Amino acid sequence: MSNNKNLGRLDRVDLREAWESESGDFTPWLAKEENLALLGEAIGIELECEAQEKSVGPFRADILCKDATNGWVLIENQLERTDHCHLGQLLTYAAGLKAVTIVWIAEQFTEEHRAALGWLNDITEEGVNFFGLEIELWRIGSSPIAPKFNIACQPNEWSKQASDAAAGELTEMKLLQREYWAALRKLLMDRGSPVVLYKPQPQHWTECSIGRSGFGLSAAMNTLKGFIRVQLYCQGNDAKTHFAMLQQDKAAIEQAIGCPLEWREKPNRRSAAIALVRSNVAPTSRDDWPTQHAWLAEKLEAFHMAFASRIKQLDFEEETEAEDE
Repeated sequence: MSNNKNLGRLDRVDLREAWESESGDFTPWLAKEENLALLGEAIGIELECEAQEKSVGPFRADILCKDATNGWVLIENQLERTDHCHLGQLLTYAAGLKAVTIVWIAEQFTEEHRAALGWLNDITEEGVNFFGLEIELWRIGSSPIAPKFNIACQPNEWSKQASDAAAGELTEMKLLQREYWAALRKLLMDRGSPVVLYKPQPQHWTECSIGRSGFGLSAAMNTLKGFIRVQLYCQGNDAKTHFAMLQQDKAAIEQAIGCPLEWREKPNRRSAAIALVRSNVAPTSRDDWPTQHAWLAEKLEAFHMAFASRIKQLDFEEETEAEDE
């Protein structure tokens, strides 16, 4: 008896096949209890619908919910890629309703709007959270269409638990790490870099968006082994496929960056990375920070230039091939 099994192929479905209009179809679908539960699972918040098409001055917010703490959650959705009009509406609604959690759902997030939400998460007071999610539809053969939410932007520490910070005290090393990343972030901002790091945290790494969910750009420092690192990472169920697609362009990528890279497939994990390491450095030496930060800034920008456009152009619809035998 053969062990081979026929495997189906995941096919991407156009959003308009399920919802012809945002207000008439998508918003009512999303406001249903089971669909809000699906959204809530994606962002880690329990949601209970309070109103649809809620009036805010001359405008109408799509969906207004309450979370488990009785705080307001504003949801704005669209069936196209993000635009400035919806961003303006989102901020207007949030101010009018005094919402503490703002969720923007779209077919695709532009890099500018990812950066805008990241900036808002940086500058707003604690407890005010901005989420950006991309909505996808998939089916296998003639199966029912299945929705999938992908997080494009979220509060910086939403998925991390900083136990030492929660206790109200940071060790000397944690304080140094936060200071280290704050200095690098300032350098990048001062030079008008396209790399916009998230708010500095007391940890051995920092990161930023690179324009597509499932990917990220990060920098790390190791005080024990004496190295600093820049890397592009892929994560999630399709990480290995994404990594292989980029690896096909390895020669051109390394030529663009100007040196060989470490291609880390990580066979036993749902992640992969492409890294560049500088050894024999002392991240604890503040006198050497300008040299280290100059190297990190240069390489982060080189990685951003080499990978950002390539990642946006990858055709993910061809990832899953059917097996006939």
